[in-house]
Amino acid sequence: MAAFAPPPGTADIFPAEAAAWRMLESTAAKVFSAYGYGELRTPVFEYTEVFQRGLGGETEVVQKEMYTFEDRGGRSLTLRPEGTAGVMRALTNTDVANGTEQRVFYYGPMFRGERPSAGRRRQFHQIGVENVGRCAPLIDAECIAMLHNFLQQIGITGAEFTINTRGVAADRAPAEALLREYFAKHLDSMCPDCRTRFERNIWRMLDCKQECCQPIIADAPDYVSAFSEESRNYFEEVKTALTRLNVPFKVSSRLVRGLDYYVHTVFEVTHSALGEQIAIAGGGRYELFLPGEKRPLPGVGFAAGVERLLLVRNALEAAVPDTSGADCFLIGLNAAARMENLILADELRSAGKNIALELEERSFKAQMRSANRSKAAYTLIRGESEMEQHIAIVKNMADGTQCEVPEKQLTDYLLKNI
Repeated sequence: MAAFAPPPGTADIFPAEAAAWRMLESTAAKVFSAYGYGELRTPVFEYTEVFQRGLGGETEVVQKEMYTFEDRGGRSLTLRPEGTAGVMRALTNTDVANGTEQRVFYYGPMFRGERPSAGRRRQFHQIGVENVGRCAPLIDAECIAMLHNFLQQIGITGAEFTINTRGVAADRAPAEALLREYFAKHLDSMCPDCRTRFERNIWRMLDCKQECCQPIIADAPDYVSAFSEESRNYFEEVKTALTRLNVPFKVSSRLVRGLDYYVHTVFEVTHSALGEQIAIAGGGRYELFLPGEKRPLPGVGFAAGVERLLLVRNALEAAVPDTSGADCFLIGLNAAARMENLILADELRSAGKNIALELEERSFKAQMRSANRSKAAYTLIRGESEMEQHIAIVKNMADGTQCEVPEKQLTDYLLKNI
């Protein structure tokens, strides 16, 4: 291990890779804004009860994966393991509790104490949206369609959308009774985690990936049949809308998502480019009880893992914008030239140009090497002779042609031509 490597499960993002990150974030802002969403930024840590109450005390995230610590006043704080609970906490400070719809998007780091692996880090990043305050099948369908649009816009094609219904709270007891009766007969043949889930959260048994559990789960009863007619009709309307919106999907009763707050529609997006069924995005409709609230707030949303989106884009060899090259590199061969170049760079940068320059005394050869490393499209050269003549030499780095430009015309010339 290198002496100063980042902690396990974290990574440094260098400029070349960061260009792809910026593309994802800017495309998200563009797409989501078109659907009426505005950006919301929340703290990276919250009071622990925000997640305990929001996600459910028996979920694996709360039980095993949260980074929790005490502040100086003895209050328990937790680094956010996901975005929804913090967003909902923030929105309780608006008029959303009165039924006003709030549409927001976010991006940023999340933290979970998981075993690091490809596409799974302890500090990972998500792009997500939340539509809070209203509940309707068409809102769910629009949210899924927006995710589909976003993936298309960032060059990810061939993603597989899987959807299901969790019903509502009143549907859970009869559905869980069906599952409990069935799985009780097979517990001895299932993995240790599933035996624990049988007691704590039986729904997570349907999501188990262990080979020994697969055939048992495949024969599990159709618990959706125990849901109310209203819940089944809600799901049918979601499916009809997605079909009309040309969003391809499949239905899987095994998709339950891992958090207690989900109701009605849940969905997940996978891609074969990752080599196995690892989700690149997922979400659904939910109801969240937060501290100080007497009734749950309804919402629908999703989160997409940035690291996983980038893995898929790389596998698909999707183009990454090259933003590393400077528009112009300014070479100064004496103190006076370097001072004038500094002033010129400030003017050009204020006008939106990407300018690199040498501000230390170095040879012409060394500065040209720096200009080549900057991938500058043009190079401006000023030495003692040019300063005396009040000119600068502007060189096209692609074809080697160059011209002399009077000092008074430099700014206008460069703004028009570089």
